[in-house]
Amino acid sequence: MSPESSASGERALAPAQPTATPHGADGSQGRAHFQTQLRELEEHALGGLDLIVEQLDRVLESLHHQDVELAQMVIADDDRVDGRYLEVHQGILSLLALQAPVAGDLRLVAALLHTIKHIERMGDQCVNIAKLIPLSGNEPPVHGDLLDALAKMGAYARSEVIQCKAAFAGRDVGLAEDLVRQDREINRLNRDIFRLAIEIGDDPDTREWAMHMTLVARALERVGDNAVDIGEQVAFVVTGLFREFSDSSRPLAPPPL
Repeated sequence: MSPESSASGERALAPAQPTATPHGADGSQGRAHFQTQLRELEEHALGGLDLIVEQLDRVLESLHHQDVELAQMVIADDDRVDGRYLEVHQGILSLLALQAPVAGDLRLVAALLHTIKHIERMGDQCVNIAKLIPLSGNEPPVHGDLLDALAKMGAYARSEVIQCKAAFAGRDVGLAEDLVRQDREINRLNRDIFRLAIEIGDDPDTREWAMHMTLVARALERVGDNAVDIGEQVAFVVTGLFREFSDSSRPLAPPPL
């Protein structure tokens, strides 16, 4: 669970009472129109996760090949992710100005506002990785084991992004909770990369490159954290209760003697 997430515990969201009259003569038609627009906003928000997958694919490729031009494309395309955030955020605010949601609709509105913010943060982490690639140099010293661990982290992060979208779209709490399993693997690899960077040797250029790679690992770890946060929003939409999933950053308890 990321440090930016809400405090732990369970909190039920009390149904809100309507504070605005639906536009049009027929209130039921207004409610149906509201729900249609809300579904469209949800699809638009979850489409932002497809943008993150594209960004991850490109930044991981640029990292593997030390492709500075591709990294610059990732940085430039962050405007698409930011634009998606603004479109969904403003769309929800405009919708709320017309009609107050109740019960499940209100939970979905709140969850979408959180989700689109997490998506924007994922985009920022892709940009953070892209900005590190020119610092590594066109032909930096490399360490095979460290690069392999980063590639595995990237694959897990990509899988988590795809899975959190499927969980939200399908209202699948079990699939959302399963994100924690993959996130534990990302956190384990993050620790392994830090250890490899410390042990990499005394050559200044190699150590500098290794330090940059630990920052890449940290950014990938944050992508996974945000995917888990989106999974928690799935549970909130379905149950009406906010709860943190198991903290995958904590070490597993030792087996009983």
